[in-house]
Amino acid sequence: MPRPATPSLPHTLRRLPAALLAAGLALATPAAAQHAALNGIDAVSLRDSGRAVGGRPDIVTHWRGASWHFANETNRQTFESNPRAYAPAMGGLCAVSLADGRKEPGDPAQFVVVGQRIYLTRDAAARAAMRADPEGIVARATDAWKRLGR
Repeated sequence: MPRPATPSLPHTLRRLPAALLAAGLALATPAAAQHAALNGIDAVSLRDSGRAVGGRPDIVTHWRGASWHFANETNRQTFESNPRAYAPAMGGLCAVSLADGRKEPGDPAQFVVVGQRIYLTRDAAARAAMRADPEGIVARATDAWKRLGR
């Protein structure tokens, strides 16, 4: 007695590797396309307390193509009320490198707060230089930021 035919996927779908299908599903998720701003460090804690506090993955907001994580709901609401006040200056580039005429990414763990703005530096040595002359470096970095294009 012949077995009844079982429904199956169309021939072309059966040939697609499972990994390809999984990748397509992941791309359909909006959060998958966003990176964690400041490597997941809470921007409000950075600026307001001068401490690098890890944000929680369940307390997040999305702004300018990134996921911003926060240590608590109050910090998330504070950020959402004025995100530009908490975003790192100069697009997160190292202020010391900019002052020297180079674009290098800043490290969120190596930050300095100057005049209620967060400035990132590339490493501990650059952070020390920034702390030694914050106004001078900010002035030179701002000039370079304008000259080099944002």
